[in-house]
Amino acid sequence: MTFSARHLLGIEHLHPVEITTLLDLAETYVAFNRAPGKHSDVLAGLTQINMFFENSTRTQASFELAGKRLGADVMSMSMQASSIKKGETLIDTALTLNAMHPDLLVVRHPHSGAVNLLAEKVNCAVLNAGDGRHEHPTQALLDALTIRRAKGRLHRLTVAICGDIAHSRVARSNILLLGKMESRIRLIGPPTLIPAGARDWGVEVFDDMRAGLEGADVVMMLRLQKERMDGGFIPSEREYYHRFGLDAEKLAYAKDDAIVMHPGPMNRGVEIDGTLADDINRSVIQEQVEMGVAVRMAAMELLARNLRARAGAVPA
Repeated sequence: MTFSARHLLGIEHLHPVEITTLLDLAETYVAFNRAPGKHSDVLAGLTQINMFFENSTRTQASFELAGKRLGADVMSMSMQASSIKKGETLIDTALTLNAMHPDLLVVRHPHSGAVNLLAEKVNCAVLNAGDGRHEHPTQALLDALTIRRAKGRLHRLTVAICGDIAHSRVARSNILLLGKMESRIRLIGPPTLIPAGARDWGVEVFDDMRAGLEGADVVMMLRLQKERMDGGFIPSEREYYHRFGLDAEKLAYAKDDAIVMHPGPMNRGVEIDGTLADDINRSVIQEQVEMGVAVRMAAMELLARNLRARAGAVPA
């Protein structure tokens, strides 16, 4: 299996073969997680520390569960009461953690680049659980696994990513991953929520939902990230739903077998109609949550293999 990365900081530096390797391994963990007795010793003897500087439900629970099922010693730190809140710098925190000799460090941070900075200062493998508007690699990987299982492939699909593109690290990671897999990517949203220069990313840009969804295989809705907005990006939630919220009428422009995705948490009646979100024939939103555990297990196993290989290559 080909996966040489020391850390998982983003999709940008992963080769398509590495992405496929990780997804293939994650596929085995889907079956593992559905069986009784979900316990492995793959990470036995290793310590995993979860540091979430931003609140999270799905991602933090998923990483915690993944580590425990693989037999790691898992510790989740409460960053709301951490020394950083008392004035300690991120680098000092990294040095403190380094002295504890963790093996896997899972980090979510509100500032782009913060996770990369930590990775430069610690000796363990670092997994980016989302940093600012930069990247959220495991979300893109779990989305890719969900798509591959539903469509049988990742190559040459038409994927519409709709909503708040400007503030979304999920969108950025998915654009990078799907682009590497030669899929056609469409961004749909109001001009205020489409980043400047988006057309230079090798994507198509639409401000009309129906035109953007025409013939799409995958419809990926994004949450309105109001906590990252500092101005009037939309006139009102009601108007936004009317123009850019996904409902049955707009979805009819996509292919008949198009799947509907959302990374969560959802704002029902703002980004997506609640009935459509729960439609087991079109929505794969719950499958995305399930794939998240499997993908994170695969990512940690591959990084742990590389960690052990490097440790074995270092003379005593």
